Amino acid sequence: MYQFIVNPSAGAGKGYRIWKRLERQLENDSQEYRVFFTERQGDAAEIARVLTSDKNEAKILVVVGGEGTYNEVLNGVSFKGMITLGYVPAGSRNALSKGFQSYVKVNGQIKRVLHPKYYRMMNYGVLTSGGDEIFNRRFGGRCGIGLDAAICHNLLCCSARTKMSRVRLNRILQLGISMKQLLLAKPVKGYIIFDQTKRVEFNHLYFMTFHVCGENMKKNKLTSEYLESESGKMKVYVANSSKKRNMIPIMKDVVMGVRKKERGVRVYECTEASVHLSRPLAVHVDGESCMCQQDVEIRCIPKRVRVIGS
Repeated sequence: MYQFIVNPSAGAGKGYRIWKRLERQLENDSQEYRVFFTERQGDAAEIARVLTSDKNEAKILVVVGGEGTYNEVLNGVSFKGMITLGYVPAGSRNALSKGFQSYVKVNGQIKRVLHPKYYRMMNYGVLTSGGDEIFNRRFGGRCGIGLDAAICHNLLCCSARTKMSRVRLNRILQLGISMKQLLLAKPVKGYIIFDQTKRVEFNHLYFMTFHVCGENMKKNKLTSEYLESESGKMKVYVANSSKKRNMIPIMKDVVMGVRKKERGVRVYECTEASVHLSRPLAVHVDGESCMCQQDVEIRCIPKRVRVIGS
């Protein structure tokens, strides 16, 4: 039986509209299901925690909402039992949808979830930080430190975000906030230790992002499942430049979701990384704030989450 966790306010009401279409399809297919609506921050994590408390029963949890809703479910769910996750993106930021091989059209998303052709085992990441009070936070798509996270923090508290989402001007808002945060940004010194062996130092660090969603997938012809080409590794993008103007095209590509080799951006691969900065910077996981941190550890948990494929 499907268990749906729906954020009706995601994407300025898009979450509720998508759910009504899902509901009609479920009734047409005579599918058994239960639905739980979130009302405030933290509800999705608590619902997922309760639903997966019985470790002997297999569960299918489908999240309808934005990256923040999925992140809450990921942090609330228990992986000790047989858990399958599905995701129907309904927010303004949908970087996670690439990992789930979702479709732009809602009908394609509904078909993928209700009539899956295969299942995949996906990675997820864990961020550890907090100084005196250590905390752990899972993430399913990306984790960002510095300018990237400052933009996410600004978007979360922006009063115009809902109105801009309704008229589909999210990219313009994000680009404007990106330029504002770039003007305010001050580079820091720091270093990263990759896999406890390789140390890389930076003198003009603006931001770094860690991606655990598989970008390159290969299909297994025998099982019809897609396999990660680099199992258990995350990609790390580091923006370091002595000239702030070099960050302008980089930030434009970040906002538009384009990943390409830019001058001033270094790319690494690792399973774990320790970040040490000269002063605290903003941190986010899947677009959700983790406040400002100075020392952070990030690791990739390989092929731990069973998800519905296309």
